[in-house]
Amino acid sequence: MIRSMTGCAVATAEVGTTQYAVELRSVNGRHFKVSLRVADELLALEGELEAALAKRINRGSVTLSARFSRTNASGATAVNAPALQEYVRQLRAALGPAADRVDPAHLLSLPGVLAANGAHELCEAARVVLVPLVDEAAKRLLAMRATEGAALAADLGQHAAHMAAALERIAQRAPLVVNAYRDRLRVRVSAMLAELGASVQDTDLVREVSIFAERSDIAEEISRLRGHLEQFSGLLDPARPDPVGRTIDFLAQEMLREANTIASKSADSEISRAVVEVKTAIDRIKEQAQNAE
Repeated sequence: MIRSMTGCAVATAEVGTTQYAVELRSVNGRHFKVSLRVADELLALEGELEAALAKRINRGSVTLSARFSRTNASGATAVNAPALQEYVRQLRAALGPAADRVDPAHLLSLPGVLAANGAHELCEAARVVLVPLVDEAAKRLLAMRATEGAALAADLGQHAAHMAAALERIAQRAPLVVNAYRDRLRVRVSAMLAELGASVQDTDLVREVSIFAERSDIAEEISRLRGHLEQFSGLLDPARPDPVGRTIDFLAQEMLREANTIASKSADSEISRAVVEVKTAIDRIKEQAQNAE
């Protein structure tokens, strides 16, 4: 199944007088990467929250925000007097009398100055709620990414169809190229030898045509590119449970390799035009693969 890597989701819960919320925002990323935004009181839960998310998400850069709010006085914060005194001491040592003009509100915003009453108990209570909320938010995020992935899969299928059509034109044209070369060669050589009163020998002509046919043979590349298209079609199957974004990216590189070889072997203008269409479709697939999980 193809899923997009972009999306967002929110899961909330209310336990007693405390409200909890988890928000997930996902964008494209080559690998799975998490950025956590949690309150200081919840820093001890970062590892568990990331692990819960990693069970659901395989690829993409995800921002996880976890917050809580309490509606009664139990959520009041206390001043960490030793920490505040140490800040003041360092400020006076650095600024002298000017330290007395520092806004107290700025001092209160310094790390460690304010601490919630019962911080340990708060963290333990939050763990029971936030970890399941991460799982719920991840489910909603995946549902959104799956919806966008369906549109992505349809677009990839169109590019593959355009490539297949161009490849069939190449396959039909390839046998004619050798015949056309033989006819052109016969005309040119006959014209040159006519001035000398000689005629072209069929054995010489066959040898030259055979060398050209061997050098310009693209049957193997066409066969491999068809095989890649069949595999690509299987990757678009919505019943596949595994992420396929990286596989599509790798397969597109292999497709491009075959297309480049066809272009280098063939000097035929019609095949060259068809190869341009194939490579254009591959470029579109590579671009879209960056959006797929």
